[in-house]
Amino acid sequence: MSSLSLAVSDGLTITRRNMIKVKRVPDLIVFATLSPIMFVLLFRYVFGGAINVPGDVSYAEFLLPGIFAQTVVFGSTITGASLADDLQKGLIDRFRSLPMSPSAVLIGRTVADLFLNALSIVVMAVTGLVVGWRIHTSVGEAVAGFLVLLGFAYAVSWMMALVGLLVRTPEVVNNASFIVIFPITFVANTFAPLETFPPVLRHFAEWNPVSAVVQAARELFGNSFGAPDVWSLQNPVLYSAIWGVVILAIFVPLSVRAYKNTASR
Repeated sequence: MSSLSLAVSDGLTITRRNMIKVKRVPDLIVFATLSPIMFVLLFRYVFGGAINVPGDVSYAEFLLPGIFAQTVVFGSTITGASLADDLQKGLIDRFRSLPMSPSAVLIGRTVADLFLNALSIVVMAVTGLVVGWRIHTSVGEAVAGFLVLLGFAYAVSWMMALVGLLVRTPEVVNNASFIVIFPITFVANTFAPLETFPPVLRHFAEWNPVSAVVQAARELFGNSFGAPDVWSLQNPVLYSAIWGVVILAIFVPLSVRAYKNTASR
């Protein structure tokens, strides 16, 4: 069996293990479903009357793609926290003693968290439909919008995997990831049009990959009122894909290397 086939096969086994763990710890499912509902309702009714969106798009339709992006990016931090927890409990050392691919644990963790993010999106989408969000494009375009969101979230999971393997404790993972993820999800077009930003923040937000992911989702859902005249937001699907590929190209090998070194200490 080739190394790639072995990595996929072992990764699916670890994915199954992680999904069984989620089933046995229902708290994860509860928070994965309640948090998105809370975010949608809070932002829809707290900020909905204070933020004006140009064009014919309602704030609910402007908001939901941004909430989708923020939630799946924050949801990707589970990867790092879970790996740090496994390190603390010695499970990584047990995995190291088994005849499996070195990348299997990381593949299994990131794929399991991808399923959790998909569940969050389903819950948010249903909640969004209740508060006035609508999709105005075809089924294929809508599916593409969700795939853009999940694809970027999967790439971010590999970044969080490296953090989780380096810092060792779930608490530090949460604090470290918050410092990075909070600004990149808020200094973007997630909750307010970029026209309202001061010049410096607006320039950052225009090239922020989160802004491109949100813009791509809005266009694919038919919730866009237009975009600033910058390449990143005029070509949001391509720009999002470039960022996803670059992140994976950098952090997959770094995470696998960190897994080998961390687990062998």
